[in-house]
Amino acid sequence: MFRSWVSPGVAYLARGLLAVVVPAASSVIIVARLASLRGVRVSSWLISAVVLGAAPLGFAAYVLADGRLQQRRANRLGARLVPRVQGKWPGNVDKVVNMVMRSENEYLGRPVEDEIKVLGPTINFRFFWEDLILTTEPQHVKTILATDFDNYVKGAKFREAADSVLGTGVFNSDGEIWKLHRTMTRPFFTHDRIGHFEIFDRHADHAIALAKERFKAGLAIDFQDLISRFTLDSASEFLFGHCIDSLSAGLPYHYNATESTNAIQGDNAAAAFAYAFSQAQQGINRRLSIGQTWPLHEILADSTAQHMKVVDAFLEPILKDALEKHSTTVEFDKNEFKDDQTLVDHLVNLTSDFKIIKDEMLNILLAGRDTIASTLTSVIYLLTMHPEFLTRLREEIILKVGPTRRPTYDDIKEMKYLRAVLNETLRLFPAVPFDARENIHDTTWISPEHGKKPLFIPKGTMLAYSVFLMHRRTDLWGPDALEFDPDRWLDERVKKYLIPNPFIFLPFNAGPRICLGQQFAYNEMSFMVIRLLQHFSTITLSPEPAMRPPAWWAEKDGRQAIEQFRPRNHLTLYATGGMWVKMEAVDDVEVIN
Repeated sequence: MFRSWVSPGVAYLARGLLAVVVPAASSVIIVARLASLRGVRVSSWLISAVVLGAAPLGFAAYVLADGRLQQRRANRLGARLVPRVQGKWPGNVDKVVNMVMRSENEYLGRPVEDEIKVLGPTINFRFFWEDLILTTEPQHVKTILATDFDNYVKGAKFREAADSVLGTGVFNSDGEIWKLHRTMTRPFFTHDRIGHFEIFDRHADHAIALAKERFKAGLAIDFQDLISRFTLDSASEFLFGHCIDSLSAGLPYHYNATESTNAIQGDNAAAAFAYAFSQAQQGINRRLSIGQTWPLHEILADSTAQHMKVVDAFLEPILKDALEKHSTTVEFDKNEFKDDQTLVDHLVNLTSDFKIIKDEMLNILLAGRDTIASTLTSVIYLLTMHPEFLTRLREEIILKVGPTRRPTYDDIKEMKYLRAVLNETLRLFPAVPFDARENIHDTTWISPEHGKKPLFIPKGTMLAYSVFLMHRRTDLWGPDALEFDPDRWLDERVKKYLIPNPFIFLPFNAGPRICLGQQFAYNEMSFMVIRLLQHFSTITLSPEPAMRPPAWWAEKDGRQAIEQFRPRNHLTLYATGGMWVKMEAVDDVEVIN
C-alpha cells in the first residue's frame, strides 16, 4: 500500500534511509553505552563521526566480504568466478555511463558485444558492485530455460521493475501464479483456434487498402506503424472479441509531406492506447537497464503511471462488459472451452478476480501484438535489402496459393521457402533480443572454454541472455552468420549447425516457458506476408532522417556497416524512426511465369 501512493524513488529512499539509520543509531547506542559503563564522556564529534561513517564503512565492508565469500563458495563447488568487466571507476560507474551514452546512437547490442570479444560469451558487468551476468552461450541458456528450470525464475528484481505495467501476468510471475496463468491461457491456443483466418483476412484487407491509397498518391508509409495496427486489431478481436480498431486512425505522413494527421491521431483512443502501451514498455526497459537503483530515476513520479492510466481506461470497459455478460449467462463446465469463446470469456469463466484477468489480458496482448509486428517489420526490411529473395518468395506464393485466394492453414504448412524466410528473419532480428532470469540457489555453469573450471553463479543474481547476439555467432552458425540467407534453413547447414545444437535458435524461448502462441505467430506472420506479396510485387526503402543510421556506422564491421535502419529494443525489438517503404502494386493482368 505504501508504494501505491508514493513514487518509486521516494519508497526506495525510505527503505535505504531505514537501512542506514538503524545501523547508525545502533552504533551510537553501543558506543554510548560502552562509554557510560567505563565512565567515559563521549564527545559530539565522535558520535557524528560514527553516524556518518557507519553506512559507508559498513557498505565497504559488505563489498569486501561479499567478494571473498563468493570466491570461497565458488571454491567449494570446484568453480571459478564469471569473468568481470573491469572499469576504471569504482563500481564500474564509467562502464555504466559509457553504455548509457552509447545506447542512443550505437548499434543494438554493440556495447555488450565489445565486452564479450574481450572476456568471452559469459560475462559479469558487476555494475555498482551488483552482479549482472549476461550470456550468449547456448549451453547456459539451455540450463536456464530447460535442464535446471526450477532454479531460475523471473525473480523479485524483474517483477518490481515490470509490476506497474505487467502486474502478475504470465510474463511477470513465477511459481503457482505462473502455472495458473499458463493453465488458463493454454486452451486458447489449440490447433482449431489458431487455424481460423477470417479475422486476419479482414484486418489485412483494411491495412493493404490504406497502404495502396497512400502509394497511389506517391507517398511512403511507415510499415512498422501500419503492421502494429494490424496486429493490435487482429489480436484484440481474436483474444477479446473486441476490435481496438487502431487502423481507423489516420496513418502518419512522411516527414516532408505537406499533410499531417497528428491531430487525428491525437484524438483517436486506439492510437493513444497503442502509444501509451509502447511508452510503458520503454519504462520497463529503462528500469532493467539501470538495475536495482532504477527508482532513483523516478523520484517525482512513476514513469509508467500516466501511460498505464490510458491503457487501463481502454481495457477496463472491455473487461467489465465481459464480467457483466458472464453474470447473466448460464453456468457451464469451467473446463469446457466453446468455439465462440474469446480469451476474456474463458478467463472470466475461470476467475472473477479483476486484476488477474486484466493483467493476463495485457500480457497476452503484448505477445500477440508487439512480437509479431516486430518480426513482420524486419521481414519487410530484409526483403527490401534482398529483392532476389522477395521475387523467389512471390513465386512460391503464386504457385501454392495463387494471386488472389486467401491462404489456408494447409497452404502455409506446405510453403517451405516462406517458413525459411521467417526463420532467417527471426534469427537475425528476434522479436525479444534480450531476456532475464534470477537464480534461486548457488549453482555452476559449464565453462565455455574447454578444460577450464565451471563458472560459479551466486544465488539471487540477475542473469541476462541475448538470443540476438547468440543467433549471430559465426562459431555457431558458420562464417556467413551475419548474412540474410533463407537457404540456410533448406540446405546442409541445418544438419551441420542447428540439428546438433538446437538451442542456438530460440526466437520463442524453450522449456516449460516456451511461447504458447508460437504457431499462432507463424500463422499470422505467414498469412500477412502472403497477402502483401499477392498485392505488391516490389518493395523499396524510403527512409526519413529519424530512421537512418549515423554515417559513421558504415565504418564499422558486421551488419552495422550495412544496416539501413536503427534497431532498438524495449521489451521487444523495433525500428527507431519507423520503417518507411514504398511498394509497387501488382497489375491486374500480371502473370508470373
